[in-house]
Amino acid sequence: MVMQKLQFKAGVDRESTAYAAEGQWYETNKVRFRRGLPEKIGGWQRLSANTYLGVARSLHNWATLQGQNLVALGTNLKYYLERGGAYYDITPLRDTTSAGDVTFSASTGSATLTVSDTAHGAQQGDYVTFSGAVSLGGDITATVLNQEYVIDSIVDDDSYTIEAKDTNDNTVVANGADTNNGGASVVGAYQIPVGNEIEVPFTGWGAGRWGFGTWGVGGATVAPMRLWSQSNFGEDLFFAFRGGPPLYWDATNGVTARGVYVASLGGASGVPTVTNIAFVSDIFRFAFCFGANPLGESALDPMLIRWSDQEDITNWTPAATNQAGSLRLSTGTQLVCAQQARQEILVWSDSALYGLQYLGAPDGWGAQLLGENITVASPNAAVYSNNTAYWMGNDKFYYYDGTVKTLPCSIRSYIFDNINKNQTDQVICGTNEQFDEIWWFYPSAGATSNDRYAVYNYVEDAWYYGNLSRSAWIDADLRDYPIAATYSNNLVFHEFGTDCNELGTANPITATLTSAQFDLGDGDRFMLVNRVLPDITFDNSTADTPSATMSLIPLQNAGSGYYSPASAGGNSQNTVSRITTTPIEAFTGEVYTRVRGRQMVFKIESTGLGVAWKLGIPRIDVRPDGRRG
Repeated sequence: MVMQKLQFKAGVDRESTAYAAEGQWYETNKVRFRRGLPEKIGGWQRLSANTYLGVARSLHNWATLQGQNLVALGTNLKYYLERGGAYYDITPLRDTTSAGDVTFSASTGSATLTVSDTAHGAQQGDYVTFSGAVSLGGDITATVLNQEYVIDSIVDDDSYTIEAKDTNDNTVVANGADTNNGGASVVGAYQIPVGNEIEVPFTGWGAGRWGFGTWGVGGATVAPMRLWSQSNFGEDLFFAFRGGPPLYWDATNGVTARGVYVASLGGASGVPTVTNIAFVSDIFRFAFCFGANPLGESALDPMLIRWSDQEDITNWTPAATNQAGSLRLSTGTQLVCAQQARQEILVWSDSALYGLQYLGAPDGWGAQLLGENITVASPNAAVYSNNTAYWMGNDKFYYYDGTVKTLPCSIRSYIFDNINKNQTDQVICGTNEQFDEIWWFYPSAGATSNDRYAVYNYVEDAWYYGNLSRSAWIDADLRDYPIAATYSNNLVFHEFGTDCNELGTANPITATLTSAQFDLGDGDRFMLVNRVLPDITFDNSTADTPSATMSLIPLQNAGSGYYSPASAGGNSQNTVSRITTTPIEAFTGEVYTRVRGRQMVFKIESTGLGVAWKLGIPRIDVRPDGRRG
């Protein structure tokens, strides 16, 4: 008998066939590689039972001078600060009415209230908070009126509807006594408009690219989803949503204070009225707007960069006495994202990569073209780590370490052949420095949210992938663990424990890893496997009896198909022998089996609570068993 080692190269190869990838892993989920060996990834734990509104698209962690450890969180509906597991709504107001400008009217037996406000400028789904109202005379009391509401529908430019509710969010129906209008002191405070949760295709006249389809069709093909960008300006926060005005939150006002328009700050001069990306340079402390309106104009120029005076976020008007300025880049149609690198700011257009360098006074900033004919999947698809920028393009990956290069990817086809190209703005990228990893989350074909991930380990030079739904991610900068945003409207710590505790109850994480097909012996004759020596550890498990399942799946010939009984819907003609599936526990030294085939696939899977494992180099006991099946 011969002991054959089951030793495979770190990472997954999906660019070859299952047999051509011999010696490598072929399928994976919730598994990573360290020092060449696979192990189950860590679990995740929610920060708190509190939740926020909307789908989070950005996270930013920093600390104030008072030592407050804050996470800024932008959703399609609001903008929050997280502190101590609580979410504070700091969404700026776009308008506050004068007292008496707002009135209410109710209909008996209906919870729908009509709100009158001349030229309100609101849209369906926007948030408005009323104050100063008195009872309408019946069940629609002052307490019912004086709170935050979502606008249900727009009647016209001067009125809209809301659904009356109590402070517990229960519907309140008007009665015959609700005949008043709320009084002469009602004030309406309108928050900035809400955005789309996903990219929404336009239909009808005016949709699509110019020159395609029906005569006159032109313009954007989708209504863009709400995306945020932000940087801390010292202890304060400079932020914006794509296509909106630059915004500012002052830490001295506390976490209960709302953000404001930068243009509303004292001494504001020449502040852009619209931008796609808000950014602050790390060392020299300039505020940037990537994609902005030129000074004195209102229309957004998507290739224009504007920056404020140094150390002054309010002054954007260039003068001989300051360093405010602007620069228009030429390669591409729009600026997509920006990242701080060691001695430059990296700026991606939709077809080029630029480096911005500070030239000193009076010149300010200059740009150098670093690479052309590249793509970037989304504003959040790039990250800078280990002195290298990594990003996902439209059909491949790139990196920049002084030169722009294609990043070889052994799962490229698996990703780009099955990605929703209509929702690529949802792609996010983040680092997991503890494990030397770059993570991308993306929507698979047919999905309208991120449901898959791809990981590049730059130390192992290995790729792996799996299924996991996350809408935003930041590494463990000032917290103990990486933080991710879920589609359950909460934040979770990653690499925390061994299980999924997203909603307050621990659930097991199913982790699987499957090899490519490999020959038993020389692959010519049938071989019998009658013993397995597992070589696995369950260190860091919390279960009393942690276990994983190892499977040996034989084939008659490479590509002939795995054994699957006809009773389970399989093709019994492919049957060679049986699949041997064996639970492996912490002290299992060897397992006796009886599996026969020319080729084989090895699989390991764990499904229990509290299980962590790391696989070494299992061995199988093999002996010849004839040439014919």
